Amino acid sequence: MMSADSTEMMAVLRARLLDHPLWEFALALYARPGVEAACLRLQDEAGVDVCELLWRCWLLRHGARPSPALEAALPAVLAWQQEVTVPLRALRRRLKAEAATAGGVAELRETLKRAELQAEGETLSRLERLATSEGFPLCTIGGSDAEKVLASRLTSQKKPDLSTLATLIAQLDPPPGPR
Repeated sequence: MMSADSTEMMAVLRARLLDHPLWEFALALYARPGVEAACLRLQDEAGVDVCELLWRCWLLRHGARPSPALEAALPAVLAWQQEVTVPLRALRRRLKAEAATAGGVAELRETLKRAELQAEGETLSRLERLATSEGFPLCTIGGSDAEKVLASRLTSQKKPDLSTLATLIAQLDPPPGPR
């Protein structure tokens, strides 16, 4: 059971998350040096879902991580990624070579690229709603735990390259202090 202090702390944390939208955070982080390459490498070589990774970085940036209850709710959002975003990405990538020589295919590929980005935006929106919902508590963490927290949660059948993960973590701003 949460105490009055921890309930108040969760309210402050949720307010902070709502004041700093995930989409804006994801775009800003992704644009930082080395982050795009690190995210794509983790996606392609270790099967890491980039939207989930950016979401976890957003939470870490605010000194939080998902609770077990929130972790249990993730499969529904990640199913969206697998059913919608991943097929769009695969088709866009498959058309890359042909798009270089066929204008109509290049136009179709650009349409797929926009649809993929829109699907990722929907994923991030769903993840943000989960994290800011009162039905799912968050856990607070210390700033030095970021690499350990990310590495422990972003494992798949292929282990992520920790040096690539460290590149990403180095671009995270430290969590803000208490308000």
